[in-house]
Amino acid sequence: MTRLARQPALAALPAAADVLELSKPITWFPPMWAFGCGVLASGQPVAGKVLLLVAGVALTGPLVCGTSQMVNDWFDRHVDAINEPARPIPSGRIAGQWGLALACLGTLFSLALAATMGSIVLVATAAALLSAWAYSAPPMRLKRSGLWGPLAVGLSYESLSWLTGSAVLLGHLPSLPNLQVLLFYGLGAWGIMTLNDFKAVEGDRATGIRSLPAEVGVRPAVLLACSAMAAAQVAVILVLLGQGLTKTALVIGGSLLLQLACMNRLSRDPKALAPWYNGTGVTLYVLGMVAAAIGLGSLS
Repeated sequence: MTRLARQPALAALPAAADVLELSKPITWFPPMWAFGCGVLASGQPVAGKVLLLVAGVALTGPLVCGTSQMVNDWFDRHVDAINEPARPIPSGRIAGQWGLALACLGTLFSLALAATMGSIVLVATAAALLSAWAYSAPPMRLKRSGLWGPLAVGLSYESLSWLTGSAVLLGHLPSLPNLQVLLFYGLGAWGIMTLNDFKAVEGDRATGIRSLPAEVGVRPAVLLACSAMAAAQVAVILVLLGQGLTKTALVIGGSLLLQLACMNRLSRDPKALAPWYNGTGVTLYVLGMVAAAIGLGSLS
């Protein structure tokens, strides 16, 4: 059995490449995408605001999301020492207490940057960071719950990032329809996050992680995940129709119909087809986010 090497708290400064790996750049895309949707939904011109937008993308992606990955890897370091010993922390490339220190520094830098971008952005950033720590760190460790874990991630990645994008340009809270849409997409993302749990059902059951597939079984879990994604988009369509955005609602409705076809295939073998669905159904979901954002932006 591979074990996490015991190392002194005072250790060599980690290499930049190892810090980058620890922050998992591949995970930055969803919150940065949602930030962009928030920018579009604000309906505000972006000319002359390039630096502000770059700062917002950096905040939601490398800083907040990257920090959440650091927090997760630090509190999972003993498990990773067995399952993924090549990861930066268990391998000793990020030694001693540097993993925790980097997570704390990322939290502080994120809050400092958010504070320069307005009170709404600061509150949204603080909520996302609090969610990240609660997801991974004891005693809450929301990741052990099939309900609260995916919900925390979905709301952070989608809703709070979207809110940040709108607030950066508006300087205040966005309109009620904007808030409703960003909330629904975040809630629907619970289903997307649940799909990631299908690959580790046996391991979750063995280690006591109460993921939805481990708790209720694969078949019921996929039905619940798909229902959440579909219901969220139906709610978005109703909001858009209420604002007279019929064409936008039709686009999202068409996308949902295609997703339902993909969901039907997914339900046949969720464990094997979850990666395929991430490339098809989830892609349609996030493209619908852009359509909704453009529609909302046209109201301004």
